[in-house]
Amino acid sequence: MRTFAIGDIHGGLKALTQVLNKLEVKDDDTIIFMGDYVDGWSESAQVIDLLMELSQNINCVFIRGNHDVWCEEWLRSKEVNPTWYIHGGKETMDSYEGYSALIKRRHLDFFENMRMYYIDKQNRLFLHAGFTSMHGVEKETVKETLYYDRTLWEMVLSLDKNIETNNLLYPKRLRHYNEIYIGHTPTTNFNVDVPMNAANVWNIDTGAAFKGKVTGMNIETKAFVQSDNLPGLYPDEKGRNK
Repeated sequence: MRTFAIGDIHGGLKALTQVLNKLEVKDDDTIIFMGDYVDGWSESAQVIDLLMELSQNINCVFIRGNHDVWCEEWLRSKEVNPTWYIHGGKETMDSYEGYSALIKRRHLDFFENMRMYYIDKQNRLFLHAGFTSMHGVEKETVKETLYYDRTLWEMVLSLDKNIETNNLLYPKRLRHYNEIYIGHTPTTNFNVDVPMNAANVWNIDTGAAFKGKVTGMNIETKAFVQSDNLPGLYPDEKGRNK
């Protein structure tokens, strides 16, 4: 029994397929998807198709990302958020061309059932972005923070690497969990194209929305596999590199 975490996908079906093939997932494995399944490359609706199919055979946990919230709102109301439209929403809308109202309804159900966060039996926290409450995610008063926050990652990057967890200066919000897994902030922003670790936080968004890759990590061993760079898989597209 293995547990994998897969970072932001952003409509890159070809990249997701590469990662799943490299992981050689078995029926008794668990896959935790870190959010942002849509927006960017041209196959967002098809990514959701694959995830729904995969969940019929494999234990999957789907975390909600900010781009998923935008897509969910569009599927529900048919109203186009202007911010979403220019940040990959247009490509997502195009990917749904030809989809029936029934299938869109099923996709909406899928989005509505995504989790804001997940804590496993080993007290490992999985969420899309971050949290600010010193009392942990359960006490976060602004739920949007869970899929928008970048301060958690900024904080751990700036921590003294020699600080001990029992030090009074060690951030209280980190003490609640053995490990924390996030996406949302691409590691490529820091000129790194592989997962990054700071304190007890692992960031596995390796820039698939832009020029990077989709990453799948075994959370016990920390071994990981990656897709090809997304622009190479979609040479006729720009993704979010506009």
